[in-house]
Amino acid sequence: MTADNWIKARIEKTRMAELSPFEETLYLDADTVVMGNLDYAFEKSRRFGLACCINECPWARRNTRTHAGDIIEYNTGVLFFTQAMRGLFSSWTRLANELDSALPWIDGDTLKIMQFNDQCSFAAAVEETGISPFVLPLNWNFRPQFYKSFFSPIKVWHAYDDVPPDFYKLNEYYSKEGAIIQFHERAFGYRLSSSSLTSR
Repeated sequence: MTADNWIKARIEKTRMAELSPFEETLYLDADTVVMGNLDYAFEKSRRFGLACCINECPWARRNTRTHAGDIIEYNTGVLFFTQAMRGLFSSWTRLANELDSALPWIDGDTLKIMQFNDQCSFAAAVEETGISPFVLPLNWNFRPQFYKSFFSPIKVWHAYDDVPPDFYKLNEYYSKEGAIIQFHERAFGYRLSSSSLTSR
């Protein structure tokens, strides 16, 4: 995919509410895997209009050309919403076409630029409309490359890598009546430390 086509696809993503024929919608990025029941998030989206997670980097000001201060950046890879949010999504589409969302980041010792970041304009749209999303915990948009420790179970895995077997084992454990919520840490890559698999 060329850079121009990638940006066009990202802008098209902002039109999800317009394109959805449903009163309630769950949008998922292509690199996500649903691992558990999602009824709670749908319930919250019905009540608040929008349910989502704060981004692994919560500071929208990382988009230095657009944001400043403490504006929150939300992760747009998992969004539960209703048609009551059409105004928010309309603002998102407009701002995605207007704002300079180029994102500087460091790779080793090298400064690089992501030319377009749809989450930059989403953060701006939330600020502009005054919408208060219901914030779900990170389990609902789990980014394993950023989260080295967590409490299970995982609801939505968000990474191009396959879900490791250990994570399925954890979810199976937590599906049992009386399962005790525990703290888990990753040992190497996405593998869990042995203590993280303790069943009591």
